[in-house]
Parts: sequence; structure tokens; C-alpha cells
Amino acid sequence: MAACAAPGPGHSPEDPFDPYEKTNRKIHEFNRSVDRAVIRPAGRGYSNFLPDDIETLIGRFAFNLSLPGSIVNNILQGNGRGATEDTYRFVVNTTMGLGGFFDPASELGMPEPTDADFGETLYAWGVREGGYVELPLLGPSTERAAWGKVVDIFTNPLTYALESPENYYGTVASVSSRLSDRGRFSDTIDSILYDSADSYAQARSLYLQNRRFKLGQGREGSYLDPYDSPYGTAEDPYDLPTGSYEDPYDE
Repeated sequence: MAACAAPGPGHSPEDPFDPYEKTNRKIHEFNRSVDRAVIRPAGRGYSNFLPDDIETLIGRFAFNLSLPGSIVNNILQGNGRGATEDTYRFVVNTTMGLGGFFDPASELGMPEPTDADFGETLYAWGVREGGYVELPLLGPSTERAAWGKVVDIFTNPLTYALESPENYYGTVASVSSRLSDRGRFSDTIDSILYDSADSYAQARSLYLQNRRFKLGQGREGSYLDPYDSPYGTAEDPYDLPTGSYEDPYDE
């Protein structure tokens, strides 16, 4: 936490704090080359191969398995209401929804999931955002969010409750869901990565706006994550809004 840098005097909070821009741009070009050579064609092929209904089921299943981690983070934030609502949703969808392949919780009118992560927990604890960083394969992040991603690997109780290989089902489902999203939202993502005059600045701006909006004003967003890749954890860089599986990306 102490490693999270702070902007210098006179730096506007609205402007991106990017002390590692030179290195970030090199990583950005690496990420683009991997996306162009591997992830984009794989995502398109995967999405074209699977029927839309199957993709929807896999996405729901992956998101449902991520909910225990969200519950833990809500508890750490002192958000008892969010933890309770996510718990009810997880129980209903796991039982009535056959493991999360279906979403009876939404049909019953239950509140939207909070989709909390440890980066958000650090924000609630007063940890500074730190500098903007681009992570290899994972894409846009901040120092605070990057540390949050590391901790999120260990915060999902299902990782410890399930035996091998069942404890890997969530990871496999998440990879499948992210690959599907890359194919389904290919045009929008390509417009950011390959049609922008400066794709690095565009991705940075969209990520920071989306992340700050989520942390400061609620859980709704309107930006797609060009780097929500199958190499991330259940909580990827541009965590999208309401936690709905169909929203492609969030941090």
C-alpha cells in the first residue's frame, strides 16, 4: 500500500497520473501484438463456434462462481447490505439456477450484484489510487487496482472449499467467458485498439473514467474494456457495471 505513489503538487485529480508512461507504452504495444496475433482471432473463432445461448450460460456460471469473492470484499469494506444481497443471490442462483447457469435471482427481482473487488476495498480503506500502469496481458490498471488483483486471487472461498480439479472450474469458465466477450464485442474493442490515433491514451482514459466512476458514484459504467482478456482473474481490468455477465469489462 505504501508503494502507491501520489501526484505532485498542482496535479489535477481529473488528469491521468502516469509516471510510468514510457514503460506502459511498451507494454501496451506488447499487449496489442498478442491481441492481434492470438486473442482476437481466438475470440472470434470461439464466439462463432459456440451458440449464443451456450455463451450466455457459461458467462452466468463464471460470474456466479466469482460472487463469494465479492461477498468477502463487501465484508472487508463494512458493507453488510451488499454482502447479504450477494449471498442471497449466490444461494438462489446456485440452487434454483443449477449452479449459476440460470439467473432466477434477477427474475425474482433481487438487487443487482455488487461485483466488489479488493481494489475497491483498498479504496474504501483510504489507499491512494497511485500511478496508472498497464499490465502485461491484463491491460489498464492503477497501482492500487493492481495490488487488488493480486489479493483477489486468494479472496474467493471456493478456492479453498472445493477439491481439485473442481476448484479450477471458475477459472476455466472465466477464461471461456472473457474469450467469448472478445469475440462478441470485437468491433468496439478493435475501434479502441486499432482505429484510434493514440490507442494507449484512449484505453487509459476509458479505463480511468470507468474505474473512478464506479468507485465514486456507484456501480454503473458505460465503457468497454479493450483488455478484458482470458488471461485475467474473474475480476479483470475493466469490470463493467452492474456485474451482469453480459457487460464485457471492468477492472
